[in-house]
Amino acid sequence: MALSGMRGLSVFISDIRNCQNKEQERLRVDKELGNIRTRFKNEKASTPYEKKKYVWKILYIYMLGYDVDFGHMEAVSLISAPKYPEKQVGYIVTSCLLNENHDFLRLAINAVRNDIIGRNETFQCLALTLVGNIGGREFAESLAADVQKLLISSSCRPLVRKKAALCLLRLYRKNPDVVNVDGWSDRMAQLLDERDFGVLTSSMSLLVALVSNNHEAYWSCLPKCVKVLEKLARNQDVPQEYTYYGIPSPWLQVKTMRALQYFPTIEDPNTRRSLFDVLQRILMGTDVVKNVNKNNASHAVLFEALALVMHLDAEKEMMSQCVALLGKFIAVREPNIRYLGLENMTRMLMVTDVQDIIKRHQAQIITSLKDPDISIRRRALDLLYGMCDVSNAKDIVEEILQYLSSADFAMREELSLKAAILAEKFAPDLSWYVDVILQLIDKAGDFVSDDIWFRVVQFVTNNEDLQVAETVFIVIVSFFRKFDSSNTHLLFISRQTYAALKAREYVDKPAIHETMVKLSAYILGEYSHLLARRPGCSPKEIFSILHEKFPTVSTSTIPILLSTYAKILMHTQPPDPELQNQIWAVFGKFESCIDAEIQQRAVEYRALSRKGAALVDILAEMPKFPERQSALIKKAEDSEADTAEQSAIKLRAAQQQTSNALVVTDQRPANGTPPVGQLSLVKLPSVSNADQNTAEQGETQSNGALTIMDPQPPSSAPSADLLGDLLGPLAIEGLPGAAAQPEPNLVSGLEGGSNAADALAIAPVEEQSNIVQPLGNIAERFHALCLKDSGVLYEDPYIQIGIKAEWRAQHGRLILFLGNKNIAPLLSVQSLILPPSHLKIELSLVPETIPPRAQVQCPLEVINLRPSRDVAVLDFSYKFGTHVVNPKLRLPAVLNKFLQPIQVSPEEFFPQWRSLSGPPLKLQEVVRGVRPMPLVEMANLFNSLRLTVCPGLDPNPNNMVASTTFYSESTRAMLCLIRIETDPADRTQLRMTVASGDPALTFELKEFIKEQLVSIPVPSRAPAPVSPPAQPVSPPTATSDPGDILAGLL
Repeated sequence: MALSGMRGLSVFISDIRNCQNKEQERLRVDKELGNIRTRFKNEKASTPYEKKKYVWKILYIYMLGYDVDFGHMEAVSLISAPKYPEKQVGYIVTSCLLNENHDFLRLAINAVRNDIIGRNETFQCLALTLVGNIGGREFAESLAADVQKLLISSSCRPLVRKKAALCLLRLYRKNPDVVNVDGWSDRMAQLLDERDFGVLTSSMSLLVALVSNNHEAYWSCLPKCVKVLEKLARNQDVPQEYTYYGIPSPWLQVKTMRALQYFPTIEDPNTRRSLFDVLQRILMGTDVVKNVNKNNASHAVLFEALALVMHLDAEKEMMSQCVALLGKFIAVREPNIRYLGLENMTRMLMVTDVQDIIKRHQAQIITSLKDPDISIRRRALDLLYGMCDVSNAKDIVEEILQYLSSADFAMREELSLKAAILAEKFAPDLSWYVDVILQLIDKAGDFVSDDIWFRVVQFVTNNEDLQVAETVFIVIVSFFRKFDSSNTHLLFISRQTYAALKAREYVDKPAIHETMVKLSAYILGEYSHLLARRPGCSPKEIFSILHEKFPTVSTSTIPILLSTYAKILMHTQPPDPELQNQIWAVFGKFESCIDAEIQQRAVEYRALSRKGAALVDILAEMPKFPERQSALIKKAEDSEADTAEQSAIKLRAAQQQTSNALVVTDQRPANGTPPVGQLSLVKLPSVSNADQNTAEQGETQSNGALTIMDPQPPSSAPSADLLGDLLGPLAIEGLPGAAAQPEPNLVSGLEGGSNAADALAIAPVEEQSNIVQPLGNIAERFHALCLKDSGVLYEDPYIQIGIKAEWRAQHGRLILFLGNKNIAPLLSVQSLILPPSHLKIELSLVPETIPPRAQVQCPLEVINLRPSRDVAVLDFSYKFGTHVVNPKLRLPAVLNKFLQPIQVSPEEFFPQWRSLSGPPLKLQEVVRGVRPMPLVEMANLFNSLRLTVCPGLDPNPNNMVASTTFYSESTRAMLCLIRIETDPADRTQLRMTVASGDPALTFELKEFIKEQLVSIPVPSRAPAPVSPPAQPVSPPTATSDPGDILAGLL
């Protein structure tokens, strides 16, 4: 933009710069604005040159901060000018002065469209730049189709197509509902073959936006993206102008890997192998160099590669390589690289089974905790907090306590909170927890919130019946008066006694924080009588030590001390007159206190203390506190910024709830097995179909995500069914006649026939009213997951829910992957498991907010208690904008997941078959309405259901024999045998015989197989063919032939 030909504009700018003060500048601007208004009124006398000059002046005045309430029309009119100088000014000034909602933009739409569809490439670039900068809805409705045509046009120059891609990206981001991209999968795949790197980079940015909203439509682009990465990794055909410090187009590499992260998985083995080769090359070829610019580019590529490796759930070897590389980064001297290493190592905590590898760098991470840069110290603290588990909790908490004394004041509150949370979650026993909190208060009392010492009081009060062997050394009680080394011995003391001992130790120090006075006073008031026989711990001495702190405390602590004095007086039996008079004197002093709380306590305690023996009943020990979610963890979550990195830490914390923080007992931690003395406060109430109230009480977590069910054995009597009313329409009949009656089924195991609810893979009472519609068929996704262990369970425009499962005997572990597909967070996320009575399910807490473009993992533990075809339901809900989405999804924890295929020989099969004679252990049924299928296809189906087809056991080639082992808590390992007899003339019916050692298992397995044969879901990809059962060439006729024996038995 050269101003050499505009002398008037140059003079005006010089005048403004020469103004001595703001008032002179305002006068000069007002004079110029008056002149411009006069010129614009006389449009006929204004030449294009003058109009251009005055519009430039208006823009300059606007940039100075003055309101320009006129001249907009003149700027818009310049867009229609036939010459480039005037048109350029019109486009630039319009994009600066007007926003997307300005009414004058409607006047420019036709002129902009004429430039876009015209043949002048310079004008096309100006028009595309304006549309991309403003990106209004009216522009999108009117011009999106023309921009799309420019992008795919083969006659346009690469410069125009590049701008068209960026313009379309802007329009799509601002108005995704207006820009029509249906059927663009093939066009995007063609654009990814583009040789020009400018067009390719812009197209990749557009692809990232498209796949973030709907990746299902762009599977054809996935192998193209991998090829682009391969070309860049080999530096093949990369122009020199796109090579940045020896790195081939790092921008394109980052965008390509980000696009790949929106695809849930890569199933093609060749594509997956090629991609991992590229990632391996990136990991091996990245190192720290002296050139800062090269470091920035290479590390941008590296960290995006790490994110892709985590997304693809790579092999453990590659994960170890990633962690080792990050370990190098956190050891270098450059602070920026150390920060990035710590940040990305924190992200790695989201990946399962990587924490043990990260622990190898624990010493270096602890060293970073003492770095001069506070941002690095914060990242190190976050990483230590996220990687902590039962195996390293003591080391990490001790390091935090040591660092606490020298830490910056800005970090002490966060350090105190996280140390308290880690001590609470991973404490091997209460004594260690009490030690840690008391040290915490002693070293950073000003930064320890009341919630922390409240939690200690709650733990000590609720654990009076737990005993522990403690070696009380002289170092622990060296502060006690009249205590010598001969008193060091092994004592069996209660948790409360130990807490009182530690409180007695700290309160004897000459200077302690007021929070320590509060905690010690409460504990000694409740439990000092347990120390009465110890030297230096008589009631009179306890009162004397506490009363020494009385003059130094504030009015908020005095009520606690008064309560403690009343408790000490109550526990002193027989009464000590001297101690009694001292305490009464204190009460009398505060009977006229101006503070109502203190006055009331003093008056009431003085009156109560004169009741003698009745005082013991009145001032008895405090009852147990009601259990609830830890206020400390809630406070930590509220204080964290809502970013993807910190949400990973938050998620990790939610997955590792192994202590009283979640009032969960007997729960296996996510990061190792806790020691025997693991803290436990309260057991969640058992939930069975016979008690709705208990079920409601057992599901009182803050967001309903924690569901721990302990179902009772089934009862033959009818009972109120918590889920029966909700899921009644899909109930399945129980065992007939005198057979053992299991609980009525709530949801069909795999198929619900033609029921409308099956189309949603849920079991509702009333019709779904969600405005947001799911992508794809949920029922088909559920059926597919019943036959495999990983895949997508549910997806809509905002979220994708994936599942990865492992099954071992009667135990199952599922991981729910909740992925936010949008650039805005998902709010009010809630998750509740509605389990059938035969499954015991434990779900970790789900974060209430899922950050943009982030994925969180929620482990789910399943235990099979007895055979049943009932299915657990996931009641999931979230809020996006004004939409509240609440799908109810069946979880693929179905009967066949607890089957283990087993091959049996004739010597094993026939004795078992003979021993299981007749109902209810052996059931036979003629099944009609079977979908016609060859015997080979039926064998494939049985194999996918974990039923092993045993060839050679039945001489009839139209029959089939299968075996499997079923696992549950009630049956343990139970062998199941199945025989299928088909009629070649009528494939729509067959006779099925199922036998096992448990009547309920026999019935449930028979009905389960029947459902699969009558209504079989058609998978998207046919399973691998299985060879038909081998038949003997010439069956012998001896009476010992297995086939004859089987025929005789049946």
